Order: sequence, then structure tokens, then C-alpha cells
Amino acid sequence: MTDTVEFINQKTGNFKPEIGIILGSGLGELADEYCDTAIPYNEIPNFVKSTVKGHKGRLVFSQINGKKVVMMQGRIHFYEGHTMSEITYPVKVMKLLGVKTLILTNAAGAVNESFRPANLMLITDHINFTGTNPLIGINDDSMGERFPDMTEVYDKSLIELAEKCAKNLGIDIQKGVYWANSGPAYETPAEIKMAKLLGADAVGMSTVPEAIVANWCGMKILGISCITNAATSNSGEKLSHDEVIKAANIAKTKFKALVLEVVGKVS
Repeated sequence: MTDTVEFINQKTGNFKPEIGIILGSGLGELADEYCDTAIPYNEIPNFVKSTVKGHKGRLVFSQINGKKVVMMQGRIHFYEGHTMSEITYPVKVMKLLGVKTLILTNAAGAVNESFRPANLMLITDHINFTGTNPLIGINDDSMGERFPDMTEVYDKSLIELAEKCAKNLGIDIQKGVYWANSGPAYETPAEIKMAKLLGADAVGMSTVPEAIVANWCGMKILGISCITNAATSNSGEKLSHDEVIKAANIAKTKFKALVLEVVGKVS
């Protein structure tokens, strides 16, 4: 990772971000509006390229509300054929750059039938149903311990802060458990029924591997899901990625307002 960090430092003039943000499907506009330096993934040593529609694939550095921030404008997914190590590599790089707080965002389908498209959900916990774990392999003791505790992956103080920010902005906010599948196929009705029975409120194809690694290396984590559709068993319509992008576009104004408010108030 040394060559990656050195390359980035040369490009940014040793910019030291304290907050990292990973922007999910349809939510990358924030990085367009706040961009001092942008580096495409395909130029960064050891990074892999994002191939999904709605993900520009850039590492963006900026000052936001008095805080130094690095944003992934589009994430790298397991279903694109990359290894867990490859998709979580940027989180480790963020840690070495100086990031202490990581805000993870995603587009997700609603399992909880009270949720509606364009709702925002704060992640209180997750269920890893990807079939693997990004920490499998030789442990890097300099980054984190072999068997990390997972009792509080999503920081309670950050959740409370985000709730207060949402209230101040007049944004209705949901809270719930995020279920991660490997993708790229959407879930079957039987899978959604299982997820509901096991306590999930929303389902998606990302976030959990990054959260596991960020927790392992000592970051404080806030997770925000943009609910973009009713999950398969709750809807009579076929799902599509275009539907996901459309709903994210509807929610993006309040999403950006919430993230900006949170960034400004993170201690």
C-alpha cells in the first residue's frame, strides 16, 4: 500500500483527510460539487476500476464545512469479479491517509414494508450474506487484530448525530438492519422473505465488506442507505438498475444536505 499512498500524496500535496465518504449508486453528485482534486481509479496504483453505471470511479479530495474529506465517487463491487481484498483496498488506503471517520452510503431495496422509495435509512447493524469475509487470509497486525469485535460496527454516537442533523433539516429518517448479498442478481421473493424473518430492513450488494474492514482498522462508521425500491416480494413490478438511479436522484437533495450537516458536526 506504500506506493498507493505515496502516489496519492504526490497528487494532493500531502492532503490529510479526516473523514472518508463512499458514495453509492446515484449519489455521486456530492463529489462533483465538492472537488479540489480528483484522481481516476485507473491511475492509482493497485486500485481496480469501477464498471457500474452511476459510478464515475474517482477518488475526490475536498474541504467540506471545515473538514478535510476524501470521497470515493463510486465504489468497487464484489459482483464485478473483484476479490474482497480488492474492493476493500481503498478503505485501508483511507486509513493510512489519516481517515478516522468513514461514512458509507448505498442504494438499497426495502424489506421493511413501512419504508418507501427515496427514504433514507441509518444503518444500525448488518447481516453479511455474501458468503465470504474480507478479513480471510493473513492478518496485517499493523492495521488491526486477527479477531475484531463486531458488537458496534456502526457508531452509536454518529447515528445519534445523524438523527439530530436530520431533525434539524426536517428530513424524515428511518433506522434499520442492512442485509448484504453478493449480487449481481436481485433477490428472489423467497430470499426477501428469509431476510425479513432474520431481521433485515433493507437489502443491497455492497457496504458490509467495507464496514468490516473499517471496523477492523479502528474507524468510526456511519452507514446511510437510500431506499430506492420495494424489494422483490413486496412489489409487483420487475426491478432494474435504472429504477435504482431514478429513486436515488429523487432523494439526492436531502441525502446531500444530511451528509454535509453530519460532516460539519463530526468531532
